[in-house]
Amino acid sequence: MKTYIFLPPVKKPTGGVTVLRQIADILHQDGREVFLVARDQSGWRPEGLADAAPVIEWADMRLERQDMWLVPEGWVNALAPGLEAKCTCISYVQNWAYLFSSLPEGADWHTLPVEFLAVSEPVSYFIKETTCKDAPVLRPGIDRSIFHAPDKKPENKITIAYMPRKNKALVQQIKSIFEHQCGGSDNTNIRWRPIEGLDTHGVAEALRSSHIFLATGFPEGCPLPPLEAMACGCLPVGFTGFGGWDYMRQTQPEPRFKPWWPLQEVDWMGNGLWCADGDVLDAAMCLQDAVTMIREKDLYLDVALEAGQETANAYSTEEQRKSVLALWEAL
Repeated sequence: MKTYIFLPPVKKPTGGVTVLRQIADILHQDGREVFLVARDQSGWRPEGLADAAPVIEWADMRLERQDMWLVPEGWVNALAPGLEAKCTCISYVQNWAYLFSSLPEGADWHTLPVEFLAVSEPVSYFIKETTCKDAPVLRPGIDRSIFHAPDKKPENKITIAYMPRKNKALVQQIKSIFEHQCGGSDNTNIRWRPIEGLDTHGVAEALRSSHIFLATGFPEGCPLPPLEAMACGCLPVGFTGFGGWDYMRQTQPEPRFKPWWPLQEVDWMGNGLWCADGDVLDAAMCLQDAVTMIREKDLYLDVALEAGQETANAYSTEEQRKSVLALWEAL
């Protein structure tokens, strides 16, 4: 069986595209026949990587019945060659919000001969509830040699890291509420650190010098920035994107928000202060709670930071490699 993985035509590698490349490289390095398939010659291609999976052009792909054609969600039309070849077609759903966004008129997931993979348990739950189809979970991984905690955090100002590209207007609302809350803590010793325009190592360095990470992304399939922040010793606060509940658990004994959908059992305790997506008031209140925990050296802080390390270890690239190989062995 040969595995062909669709490489979407993007100018820069997004998190989802990077995960596709990682899967291809893992299979390639295990001695399996795997190819990344580029639809557009002007799109991004992986370069300069040792022992990387080969990239072929769309026109050069020759699918046969015994092969596998894996396409990320949102690119339904790209499934066509696999459907024509009657090979195993898989939609890898990395963000639940795009599951139905590109279905052609008259098509539905009940009749299409397509199987699913999900990037997280919440996404798998969403797929099951909406399509009645099972979706095995294949999680992403973070490089723990890059994303790791420092020996010690800076002790002058409390630094709150955030990513402006993730719902920028809501970030500003949360910041304004946080700075204006009546009876809130003294915010003169707070530093806001936007993370943008940095490479992977730059992001890790920024997180290591920060105390809190404000997560504002939604919808999400299995968001990596909060995981990377945990790995770098930050206390994460904010939105989960729904998919984040694959690994996110509440640190507070009485949180203001509790998910209504089923959560899998995990080996770690609460690793952050989480609120409902879009709830800017609760996000600001959670920020105040996090600042207080740090200033008062609250016992829950140490528990949360340790849980963050355990979480990051469970989502390492090594764990990802094991999961990919185990899944392909079972297919």
